[in-house]
Amino acid sequence: MVDVSTIKPDVMLITHGHGDHVADAVAIAKQSNCSVIAVYEVAEWLTNQGVENCIPMNTGGSINLGFCTVKMVRAEHSSSFPDGSYAGNAVGFVVSSQDTTFYYAGDTALTLDMQLIPLSHTLDFAFLPIGDNFTMGIEDACKAAKLIECKEVVGMHFDTFPPIEINHKEAIETFKKNDVHLTLPVINQTIAL
Repeated sequence: MVDVSTIKPDVMLITHGHGDHVADAVAIAKQSNCSVIAVYEVAEWLTNQGVENCIPMNTGGSINLGFCTVKMVRAEHSSSFPDGSYAGNAVGFVVSSQDTTFYYAGDTALTLDMQLIPLSHTLDFAFLPIGDNFTMGIEDACKAAKLIECKEVVGMHFDTFPPIEINHKEAIETFKKNDVHLTLPVINQTIAL
């Protein structure tokens, strides 16, 4: 388990309004007073719940935070708040700093828009969903790695409940066959990339 009261980010990036993405967002944002970057509708929802420092954006926009630049990119996924109301479009992010550039795909299907990312960014690593059923699965994530021209992937959106459980050995072997290194993190693990 993760003790939410110990999480103190400088910046929080929220990809969409589903409960597994916003459930603790208000508490974390308030206790840390961090900047929260999200699609316009999610930023407004958080602001209405008393979160300060929300930075509303929309797909295609970029913002320079001084220590990094964040570009909001398209994701193919639904987005609604826990009460079922509209939460804008789902998004992903490309984050670039002096030291590294990475892609956080968010919850998404494989989409040809991913091939636009390497036109502007050389990625050091990417966070891609691999659990299938609600997002792309292992095979499509390998295709995404090719589209984004990235050889280092951190898997996400897997193993949290039965429909998205994966075979870890099979996933690692499939990525390896596609000449991509896959890291499968566990809760509370620190990984070096």
